[in-house]
Amino acid sequence: MGADRRGSGRRRPGRAVACTALGVVLLAGCASMPDRGDLRNVESTPRQDTAVRVFAVPPAEGAGPGEIMQGFLEALTSDDPEYDTARKYLTSDAARAWRPEQSTTVLTNGPSIETDCQAGGGGDTGGVTCVLSGSRVATVDAQQAYQPADGSYRKKLHLVRNPKDGQWRIDGLPDGVVMGKSDFQRNYTSVDKYYFASNTAVGASGQPVAVADPVFVRSKVDPMTQMVRSLLNGPTAWLGLVVRSSFPTGTALQEGASGLAPDDQNRLTVPLNLRASRVAAGKCAEMATQVLFTLRNLTPTLESVELRGLGGERLCDLTDERAESAAWHGSAKRPDYLYFLDGKHRAVRMATGSTGTGAAPVPGPLGDSEKKLQSLAVSRDEQTAAGVGDDGRSLYVASLASGGSLGEAVVTSGGATPADRLTTPSWDARGDLWVADRDPHRPRLKVLEQGVAKPEDVAVPDLPGRIKDARVAADGVRIALVVEKDGRQSLLIGRIQRDDGTGQGISVDGLRPAAPGLEQVSAISWAGDSRLLAVGREQGGVQQMRYVEVDGSTLDGPAPGALPGAKAIAASEDERVPLVAYSDDGIVRLPAGAQWQKVDKDGTAPVYPG
Repeated sequence: MGADRRGSGRRRPGRAVACTALGVVLLAGCASMPDRGDLRNVESTPRQDTAVRVFAVPPAEGAGPGEIMQGFLEALTSDDPEYDTARKYLTSDAARAWRPEQSTTVLTNGPSIETDCQAGGGGDTGGVTCVLSGSRVATVDAQQAYQPADGSYRKKLHLVRNPKDGQWRIDGLPDGVVMGKSDFQRNYTSVDKYYFASNTAVGASGQPVAVADPVFVRSKVDPMTQMVRSLLNGPTAWLGLVVRSSFPTGTALQEGASGLAPDDQNRLTVPLNLRASRVAAGKCAEMATQVLFTLRNLTPTLESVELRGLGGERLCDLTDERAESAAWHGSAKRPDYLYFLDGKHRAVRMATGSTGTGAAPVPGPLGDSEKKLQSLAVSRDEQTAAGVGDDGRSLYVASLASGGSLGEAVVTSGGATPADRLTTPSWDARGDLWVADRDPHRPRLKVLEQGVAKPEDVAVPDLPGRIKDARVAADGVRIALVVEKDGRQSLLIGRIQRDDGTGQGISVDGLRPAAPGLEQVSAISWAGDSRLLAVGREQGGVQQMRYVEVDGSTLDGPAPGALPGAKAIAASEDERVPLVAYSDDGIVRLPAGAQWQKVDKDGTAPVYPG
């Protein structure tokens, strides 16, 4: 059925062949440098090899306007930390004013230069206007947050000839940089930085819940230092309304700090502009936890972090073991069991690490109930379960302990058919239970605090259609919704905002696409702190299973092996846990390095806790 290709997303090193071209030195290939014609594509990096290094070189003596534009655009894709060489294509005033860090615009095939750039001769004193055009894919803003985009891109740049030396330079340009998709994928990498949920705590001690905030950084330009600065600058605007940082306002790296890297003991020291008197021990541990969780994205072997203040004074240090106990972290919680429904529609389970195919009924009423269940969800602590029965009409909640009765339904739907009734329920880390009612005459999103409180309606003010499926993230501040409109099913991510004492209740706001290329999304599951696994198809395409990021970006890595007829999927935030699916072959799983394997030919509705 296809081999398991679930991986870390790291790029494979390519063969390096040095060659030169006007504007850049390329390893592993050169792009042609046309200077005539209607449109000239300036995407410099060969698409078939993304593991290349690009080094910028200054403009050539006597280069014309078109050549200056070519060199400048290609210098934007280099690994020059401060774009110093790119600034050499600008006049001195423009070089001082230009702010490349303001945004990155990603185009399908790179910017093309229109023929206007060839206007102007040797005696021209008014300058030349060049027009860049292309098709937009995405933008990365000043906070390094990614957002899918479409439509056309068209920007004007102006060049003048220096009257002293006769050299052409750019004197008018927009802030930010622009490049093609393949150059973006080579230059940038997605990294999760971590904050804490504002209104979510787990356990009797009120352990804070870590929340991933994905951003894009330049992968070959001191990424660890970039990520620490990004972390200290605070969360992205979209997430900032529902998370907090333990760093005091104004915290920054000490002046001149750069090149952060672990030592040979896998320990990292981070110099901050803080004094020990400003930092309580508990807050410092949370600060170090944020740093460690963030930087382990880049260096998985990182074992400890030490924060130092002004004068080199030690603020605190933290090992990875202590960090896992300092905050609840979804990807660190390996589930004990896989759960699904057997051929008699009863809840059963099998150990996560089991290599066999035998499953046993879960303890409690859902394992021996006479009610036929259609779907199942198990709390994150694996102490409670929720099941949808009565052909999708009723939601029941029961303990996963022996004895007890099922009790009355806690939510009911009046939908005419099972497809118009309750979705698969979903639990967050704080123990709240979420479910959507697909009744077209009364569509609702419901939450039951701690799984036992009276069901509360959740407002979704910008909902563009009807919810067909819902999965809450472990952190309790994000939710994935499959929304149907005009026959198309889209995957959206929303921000959960809880009642802050205003009496407005719980709402889901800030809806944004997580998989803009997919339609007819038929199954979803969280598969990481900021990643989901989705089954769907592109327009006119065939059904596929792919990983998607919550910010809508495309993951740099292979999809799971093909699985025809996938109807439901189950993944865990812990990436070591095998994928499981319900397909034409019943329940199947995909262990690392293996093919899809049958687990139970009569089983349906597989889930991991959550």
